[in-house]
Amino acid sequence: MIDAPRPASHQELPTWLFEGARVLDPGRDPEAVVQAIADFEDPATRRLIRNAVFLRPEGGGKEWIIAPEAARPADER
Repeated sequence: MIDAPRPASHQELPTWLFEGARVLDPGRDPEAVVQAIADFEDPATRRLIRNAVFLRPEGGGKEWIIAPEAARPADER
């Protein structure tokens, strides 16, 4: 794997949180894979989530979004 520099917007995120990382969502308790990390504006509330974490269950399924501070490393089980 080639170590690419992180985008400036991701500098404040923990190093274990990156696209492709396996994480836990304590609010839902499933293990998931990070699909993307990007700013997201909720169309219903117009609330901006900076560096929102887009998750999907391993093997596929419905994607969901959490705030970066809610994610936990999968090995913390």
